[in-house]
Amino acid sequence: MLDILILSVTQGITEFLPISSTAHLILLSEFLNYKNENLTIDISLHLGSLIAVIFFFKKEIINFIQNRSLFFKILIGALPTLIIGFLMVQLNLIEYLRNTYVISFTTIFFGVLLYFADKSVIKKNTLNDFSLKDSIYVGLMQCLSLIPGVSRSGITITGARFLNFDRIQSAKIAFLFSIPTLMAVSAYGVLNLIELKNLNITVHNFGAIIFAFIFSLITLKIFIKYLKKFSLFIFVIY
Repeated sequence: MLDILILSVTQGITEFLPISSTAHLILLSEFLNYKNENLTIDISLHLGSLIAVIFFFKKEIINFIQNRSLFFKILIGALPTLIIGFLMVQLNLIEYLRNTYVISFTTIFFGVLLYFADKSVIKKNTLNDFSLKDSIYVGLMQCLSLIPGVSRSGITITGARFLNFDRIQSAKIAFLFSIPTLMAVSAYGVLNLIELKNLNITVHNFGAIIFAFIFSLITLKIFIKYLKKFSLFIFVIY
């Protein structure tokens, strides 16, 4: 259970920060030779993060009617990533890119890109300024997160900062974009399990969901508070 706890902490912290959760999980599992890093655990970890972000935005989701325009934009923006991601999985391109060389390059390159994005002048400080055009742009940027080492949160924050949104709104946009993405990842994983006839749920799966939920929620709250006082430079250095 200790390895599940460590993987859950890693998932919870890195999923919503501008650092790649996939890269951390891959490198951590290889370095420590974790046996529990498999499809069912991976699904459980992402499910825990999904529940956390839905809980974090529960007021916005409950007021769906008033926010239907925003949610429509998020769904439209997420489509490119879902479609390209599906094609990459079918062509086995993602597995081909899952290596330390790709992760090393993308982590450095997109860290530098985040640095320049965070220098953008702030002109938008509310999600009311988030247009359909902005959503499509951020959505196309998010497609890059399909490459291991490219943080989904980081690249969407980068895209939003280039659009002159402030850091807090950029983070919220990244969090909202994570909802359809995490739902798709979880659903696709479950379908794979059904095809493999491997639906065995163990205490490790429940542990992964619970721990990932707790640490994801903590990260969401702390990150927003952090952005009220500081820049993203520390993540560029990291």
